[in-house]
Amino acid sequence: MATATARSAMRAVRVFEFGGPEVLQLRADVPVPAPRDREVLIKVHACGVNPVETYIRSGNYARKPALPYTPGSDVAGVIESVGEHVTAFKRGDRVFTTATLSGGYADYAVAEANTVFPLSDKLNFSQGAAIAIPYFTAYRALFLKGHAKAGESVLIHGASGGVGIAACQIARAHGLKVLGTAGTEEGMNIVLRNGAQQAFNHREANYVDKIKEYTKMQGVNMIIEMLSNVNLATDLHLLAHAGRVMVVGCRGPIEINPRDTMNKESSIIGVSRFSETEEERRECARAVLDGMAAGWLNPVVGSEYPLEEVAKAHRDIIHSSGARGKMVLLP
Repeated sequence: MATATARSAMRAVRVFEFGGPEVLQLRADVPVPAPRDREVLIKVHACGVNPVETYIRSGNYARKPALPYTPGSDVAGVIESVGEHVTAFKRGDRVFTTATLSGGYADYAVAEANTVFPLSDKLNFSQGAAIAIPYFTAYRALFLKGHAKAGESVLIHGASGGVGIAACQIARAHGLKVLGTAGTEEGMNIVLRNGAQQAFNHREANYVDKIKEYTKMQGVNMIIEMLSNVNLATDLHLLAHAGRVMVVGCRGPIEINPRDTMNKESSIIGVSRFSETEEERRECARAVLDGMAAGWLNPVVGSEYPLEEVAKAHRDIIHSSGARGKMVLLP
């Protein structure tokens, strides 16, 4: 049975029109949502910020929520109350989510109980907010869509961001040979500390030659690609025979030569968590919870922003000089 929170109004970021970061409005008079059947209400302690949220906010994304809306999906916090037929959680439980119904950039968020998971005491709330989209996306790209196998090599392009670090940790834990790129010395060190055997600076003019040299001109079996509109054409030259590029991120079009896929019989495979089935989500969740228990799942948190600076967070995630872990909002 749902129990009311002590508060009837909360702070939440609201978007009334699509546009730039300035359309993100922090309101203090938003009603606290109530959990319905098979839903829970979470007191939000941290919420992840993801590039996809900036694309949706701009209105230039395939998925457009009805206006007004509150962004944010990967929340970490404490169960405030539960709706009917919720037996897995109780008030006071530490949890993280893979989705919310009401939006995570807020003091409270409602989520379906089947998108909520227990948060290990080993991890703080900011780390909890860095699990859902990064780790579920990375696992999906590596195994559900990319069919990675132990012993194969994987190059993670943009490995110092949230998804990149998750991919490094997951791939290393599952016996892959992990290479990563980053745009700064600090980013490269983060990549090496989180499972990569070798890191490359993708701002160096000859970094592609260095990767080829490192693989003894054999190429890599898989590439996890965060910025395919910049790297895809080059990626095709870095693949081994029957290699595959997993397109996780893209910010525009790019021209490629299809012949480059013919020579090595390589594949370009798109990855979108919006397409996941319930069964796939359960498999991702099992892998993530196993990683938490084993201790190799250890999210790296980068910049943290108060809700008041949400517009700055949205600007920085697109225009920063180099990623250094997961960006998080703190209500």
